[in-house]
Amino acid sequence: MSILLVAATEFEIRPLLGQMAFQRKDQDRLHHYRFRSTAVDLLIPGVGMMQTAFHMGKLLGKSRYSLALNAGIAGTFNPSLKIGSVVNVTEECLPEMGAEDGAAFLSMFELGLIDPDDFPYRSGKLINFRMPSSPALNLLPKVIGNTVNRVHGTLESIEKEKALFPADIESMEGAAFLYSCLSESIPCAQIRSISNYVEERDKSRWNVSLALKNLNKVLFDLIQELVS
Repeated sequence: MSILLVAATEFEIRPLLGQMAFQRKDQDRLHHYRFRSTAVDLLIPGVGMMQTAFHMGKLLGKSRYSLALNAGIAGTFNPSLKIGSVVNVTEECLPEMGAEDGAAFLSMFELGLIDPDDFPYRSGKLINFRMPSSPALNLLPKVIGNTVNRVHGTLESIEKEKALFPADIESMEGAAFLYSCLSESIPCAQIRSISNYVEERDKSRWNVSLALKNLNKVLFDLIQELVS
């Protein structure tokens, strides 16, 4: 078995890396580790869907993995999710891809630019139908994600997104990761830990340390289960 772990920044998964054996570094963005007898490659593409799509495409064009995991922190729109909760993002949307039509917004599917069932889309959504079988994953709440270039921080923009593209969390990489894995038929999961609510921007209300602690504990338990 070989595992690809994708994180926008090393900071987000540093505690996990301390529990694996470092092997070598091919380049700044790709590091090789071992967990017991299993090879774990760490790809750090950087923040954002453009970087994630490019570096995953480049890597998956020459390497094959048994499964891939995307890990990071995220903000949530869902008040029932507590700060520090770890979730399994099973569905992704791209709420910024489209065009304004007066006060309305037309998605790329409504514009006819992409068929909503053009693989790997299903009814205009990216749905993870290649989830690895895992009791640890099954324990996590399944949520819907929006992948954005601009993290929302005003009431007006937040309410507009919630009305047009209802979701539980937002990130800046999730859809690019899922699109890449589905396109290459790689079993995958996106694991996110909630660091904040999506609201008027106030970082004093965030709890990144708790989110990172919980994220890395779940990741360790998950990888330990998958390689056993």
